[in-house]
Amino acid sequence: MAAQGGARVAVVGAGIRGSMFARAIQQNPTAELVALVEPAESTRTRVAQQLQIPVYADVAELLERHPDLTGAVIATPDPTHRAPAVACAEAGLHLLVEKPLATTGEDAEAITAAVERAGVQAVVGFENRWNERFAEVRRQLASKEHGRVVHQVSNLNDTVFVPTEMLSWAGTSSPAWFLMPHTLDLTMWLSDAVPVEVFARGVQRVLPALGVPTWDTVTASFLMSDGSVVVLNSSWVLPTSMPSVFDFRHEVHTDTTSYQIEISPSGVTRYDAERGSWLQFGVHERSGRLRGVPIDMVDDFVDLLNGADLDLPDVRHGLTVTRSIEAVHASLASGRPEPINA
Repeated sequence: MAAQGGARVAVVGAGIRGSMFARAIQQNPTAELVALVEPAESTRTRVAQQLQIPVYADVAELLERHPDLTGAVIATPDPTHRAPAVACAEAGLHLLVEKPLATTGEDAEAITAAVERAGVQAVVGFENRWNERFAEVRRQLASKEHGRVVHQVSNLNDTVFVPTEMLSWAGTSSPAWFLMPHTLDLTMWLSDAVPVEVFARGVQRVLPALGVPTWDTVTASFLMSDGSVVVLNSSWVLPTSMPSVFDFRHEVHTDTTSYQIEISPSGVTRYDAERGSWLQFGVHERSGRLRGVPIDMVDDFVDLLNGADLDLPDVRHGLTVTRSIEAVHASLASGRPEPINA
């Protein structure tokens, strides 16, 4: 239960991420988790029992029953952010929206317009900004003592488990929509630059054969506003024998310095009769409380709701990322470099 006068927050979407965000809010002493929204009846019943709070079938009922909410976390599937985000913004709620802000420029623009009309704040959940390894690299680059960024290369991949078993909606997405918003935001944050042009290539072979009509892998080369270049590689058809469900490596090269950041190896490998696996600590539990990077992100959102002045990725930045990934798909279709209207 929140301290008196603390943020009153709802979560829309009770899947893997939404449930985690709900727990993070519930354990925050300056916030109250008021309710959740989840359209699937079986999930509503389960989550209501676990968290002991109301869980509604739609946003309209949430807003009708709880007119005194402060903020909402939008954790629905990526292509479905627009309706709940616009409704909550129009009701005067501040937002934390899972990345990407939306998977079409039209949807992202609608969310941005609703947020700006209502005068509310909207944070987009680019959680790499809360990873201390990346934050330290940014601090060093910002000092101007380690050169000017020349190029960055990011490899963020998933195993085939993600689009075939974890996500029921993978056919409406792609590795560019699901993974590249993370890495594009990261490159923009580290260099303080925005993308102006992109050329992309991809492969459609494995997933279409499995009945998932989307790209297996996408490589995108961006020209940035500071003259640097960025290459993003994202696949989600890696074999499930990989030691982790994701593979993440990032490089930053300046005119004097190179940084190589390994994220996926956790430092602890467990071997059993079948294979080795990396134990993951990005989100972990200690003394009954969730800890980790996305939990820190939610805590900052709560602090923002309670009046803190924080530099967090906002709706305009989220719109730029969505327009950029939309341009990636335009380049995949055209076979040519595409300009980015950021």
